[in-house]
Amino acid sequence: MRIRIPQSSFLLLLLLLLVCFFNNGVQAQNLINKTCKIAAKGDTNIKYDFCVTSLQAAPASQCAALRGLGMINIRLIRYNVTDTRCRIKQLLREKKAAQDPYVKGCLGDCLELYSDAIPNIKQVMRDYNAKKFFEANIKVSAIMDAATTCEDAFKEKKGVGSPLTKRNDDVVSLSAMLLSLMDMIQAGSAV
Repeated sequence: MRIRIPQSSFLLLLLLLLVCFFNNGVQAQNLINKTCKIAAKGDTNIKYDFCVTSLQAAPASQCAALRGLGMINIRLIRYNVTDTRCRIKQLLREKKAAQDPYVKGCLGDCLELYSDAIPNIKQVMRDYNAKKFFEANIKVSAIMDAATTCEDAFKEKKGVGSPLTKRNDDVVSLSAMLLSLMDMIQAGSAV
């Protein structure tokens, strides 16, 4: 025996599903906007547009709660740290960088800093999942310091520019975003 569903019922069900999907998307967008607004207001390292764009780029952000946005943020830091480390290795293989001993030394220092940041971000993920926010905060701060130290190394010699400025700035911003998110979570913020 076949059950026939009237076409009007099917259309009503489809409309209801679309409204629910749209409503969840709007709520998620509002959460991202509010979270980034609070974060940018509280920390000069966080730019509102960068925060929103970064979090929106992750497909899971459209249905994430505040805690989920934190996990997305951790992944963004991990991808940036890993990618920056790879870029540093590429720069060290290029002839231009190898010719300038100062730049080569800075890149070597940055490689070490970013290599140390990779296990730190993995530990941040574990601490975050275990709700050990104090421990996660320390490790995130260390990652932030690594990016800042890397950038500052190039500024010590006049006329030398960092080939990693954008990447270092992104890691600092993403790290600051995560610190702000963890503060909101610990405060029980409903955002």
